[in-house]
Amino acid sequence: MKEILYRSTRGGASGVKASEAILQGLAEDGGLFVPETMPVLDVKIEDLAGKSYQEIAYEVMKLFLTDYMEEDLKYCISHAYDSKFDTEEIAPIRKADGAYYLELFHGSTIAFKDMALSILPYLMTTAARMNHITDEIVILTATSGDTGKAALAGFADVPGTRIIVFFPDGGVSPIQKKQMVTQKGANCKVVAVRGNFDDCQTGVKNIFNDKAVKKEMAENGFRFSSANSINIGRLVPQIVYYVYSYATLLSRGVVKNGDPLNVVVPTGNFGNILAAYYAKLIGVPIGKLICASNENKVLFDFFQTGAYDRNREFMLTSSPSMDILISSNLERLIFRIAGDDAEKNVAMMNALSKDGRYEITDEMKVQLSDFRAGFADEAQTAEEIAALYRDADYIIDTHTAVASHVYRNYCSETGDTAPAVIASTASPYKFTRSVMTAIDKKYDAMGDFELVDALSVLSGVAVPRAIEDIRSAEVLHNTVCEIAQMEDVVKAFLGLK
Repeated sequence: MKEILYRSTRGGASGVKASEAILQGLAEDGGLFVPETMPVLDVKIEDLAGKSYQEIAYEVMKLFLTDYMEEDLKYCISHAYDSKFDTEEIAPIRKADGAYYLELFHGSTIAFKDMALSILPYLMTTAARMNHITDEIVILTATSGDTGKAALAGFADVPGTRIIVFFPDGGVSPIQKKQMVTQKGANCKVVAVRGNFDDCQTGVKNIFNDKAVKKEMAENGFRFSSANSINIGRLVPQIVYYVYSYATLLSRGVVKNGDPLNVVVPTGNFGNILAAYYAKLIGVPIGKLICASNENKVLFDFFQTGAYDRNREFMLTSSPSMDILISSNLERLIFRIAGDDAEKNVAMMNALSKDGRYEITDEMKVQLSDFRAGFADEAQTAEEIAALYRDADYIIDTHTAVASHVYRNYCSETGDTAPAVIASTASPYKFTRSVMTAIDKKYDAMGDFELVDALSVLSGVAVPRAIEDIRSAEVLHNTVCEIAQMEDVVKAFLGLK
């Protein structure tokens, strides 16, 4: 098998092995690691039909993580995708009202981030052993709600690691916050930041890129890595479930071999839909990649105009994991459509940092023909939840509702009848108030955990263990800081201050 090496989107690193890229998280020059050459599936898609999630995961991940030994990679996969998921399929596909909902929320924190963050600690600790790393790995992560808890759950009490999660104070759902601030683990730290997600994400990147901080860390036996989707070890496992979706729908006769399958993804940081794009590049017959935004529709505007502009009001919505104006993973796509030209990419990223906007060339726009975009406002999101419950007796969360609404608009506008899989990125139990009041305003008078029980009755789905566990859990993390204090919080947790 051909060895796949990685390079930075900003030109400062190349020839990097997968395990090294996973350990670093972000390249030294601030860029993101991408494959120097894109691998191709070396098994026929029809031969994957009917295979288990774990079997398909190996066939996909071995293409990208070529320096991992077969037994190591299979160990990581089998320990990640096990009984912590509450369904044997790992990612069930549910048909409702003519669309196929890929349920990515059956892991331990009931959101799609579990799909990658269940395996990242195994990939990372294996990579540390492979590269003879003895430093303690410090996971530094910003979250808009879901990555944080999934990363905390994955890394809690993992030897040789510590994890610090920053989230926007007031910018996550009550359930999301409770999940994070009750996290156990001596190596875990959770911090609310007085700012929005973009502030948290920028703060984390600034700490990563501070050479003086890195030097101090190294002198004290620490090294940073990331659990955000900027880490290639997060992105590769996400490619798996799009390959799995096609193979599964092929086995069901929903698609014929080679026929296109459209993919619809509720999108904030762009990693999830980028994974679908990578699945297409390695040979999966994916048709259109439909990018769904909420009222923070910076990505919708980008795909419509070719201009990325974050100079706009930041909206707090009922789909907070998409309340993002700086979509980090878009840089990987920009680098590719710029012809892998790091200089062009750097110019645009510098413009984004300095002026808050950049614009791609007409030549680059042509290469975005696989993508479509749409958005849903708050009223449309609520109506989609109500309509799907009314018409199909199926309850979805707010983020999935954004994607579902955008998909129906896409179908009516284009007449495209190809089957579509909609990434259902979170359990409705994470956003009970928004979901239940969309169905009936009477539920707004209930408390958060009364709503949980009401949702269970309405949906016929048992309350997930992740929710039951936090009903009476003790709050263990109550640190709140200003944006400028984030570095001090990190140093204090590591005993450097």
